[in-house]
Amino acid sequence: MNGASDKARAVLLIAACEVMALSLWFSATAVLPALRAEAAFDALHASLFTSLVAVGFIVGTLASALLGLADRLEPHHFFRASAWVAAAANLVLLAVPPSSPLVLVCRFVTGICMAGLYPVGMKMVATWAKGDMGLLVGLLVGALTLGSGSPHLFNALGGLDWRFTVAASSFAAAIGGWLIGWARLGPNRAPAPRFQPGFVLEAWRNPAVRLANFGYFGHMWELYAMWAWIGAFLRASFAVTGLPAAAANVATFAVIGLGGGIGCLAGGLLADRLGRTTVTMAAMAASGTCALAIGFVFGGEWWLVTLACLVWGVTVVADSAQFSSSVIELSERSHVGTMLTTQTCVGFVLTLVTIHLVPALVEVVGWRWAFAALAPGPFLGVVAMAALKRRPEAARMAGGRG
Repeated sequence: MNGASDKARAVLLIAACEVMALSLWFSATAVLPALRAEAAFDALHASLFTSLVAVGFIVGTLASALLGLADRLEPHHFFRASAWVAAAANLVLLAVPPSSPLVLVCRFVTGICMAGLYPVGMKMVATWAKGDMGLLVGLLVGALTLGSGSPHLFNALGGLDWRFTVAASSFAAAIGGWLIGWARLGPNRAPAPRFQPGFVLEAWRNPAVRLANFGYFGHMWELYAMWAWIGAFLRASFAVTGLPAAAANVATFAVIGLGGGIGCLAGGLLADRLGRTTVTMAAMAASGTCALAIGFVFGGEWWLVTLACLVWGVTVVADSAQFSSSVIELSERSHVGTMLTTQTCVGFVLTLVTIHLVPALVEVVGWRWAFAALAPGPFLGVVAMAALKRRPEAARMAGGRG
């Protein structure tokens, strides 16, 4: 087997294992309506069912970053252990009532385990990069984006029995943890560093890495709140013109899953050729403009609303992988995992703010202006990446293209 086929096989296998393992996170959105219909638990329990996964992820990434686990542990073992523990925690949902507090504990544990999957998968893919870092990381993020939109398609088709969904996602995660052992690492793997608990601060001390992170934080201010509420926006908009909720669910899958997947791959290809700073600035300027303007199509013709949301769906995530790629290229090779984990930890903290901000704004100003509060994030991200483009370290990104 030649080097190119080895690389393709390894990268595709890592991406597949990521999607299978992270299905534990994605499936929560799909089964929650069915769970509430059967168990009739209150709104707080329902919100915690989803948000505790994100909180667990933040706690897990913080612990992993402080201890340097993503760099010090053998990545296959770390990934496998995280996937299997998360799968076991998810299966508890089949053994206890959905309204039980134990379910919330298991959701939290599942979130913690995600810290051993997403950043570790990006690090594994990066070991194969040779002039195509943006494309490789973009492929991984694109696969996850497609997976994150799939619950909306399931709901459009009438949903699935929640027990089947829980069992299937747990089984998929277990298989992903097993298959990861066959995913070879590339030639760019660095030896495990010694324990340096203070190294996590390098994400702030290194000026170039700090600017790349600021760009990512601006991006994250917008991304997950858009993903969380664009479906509600489409349902409310389509209802004005008499279209059913199923149509909005199909449109939401197209916006998040298909549009996002296309955006990730296109962003990766362009960033490797034009430069990471150029592509991230263009994507954030476009998505920030969408956040300001999207409310003006609310209640309009379905095709116009869908088209506008599709443009936002492509641009809002086209830059996502490129912030991770930038940090990989700007960091010491032996600490790439820690830097990626730190980046995602802080980014997801910001998402908790905006995910709760948007519905509050809907109550006050309506859908016309609610998403406008997301625009400052990407616009400030443009400023950060423009500053990074002017620094000499930018020559280390995208083969000297910045």
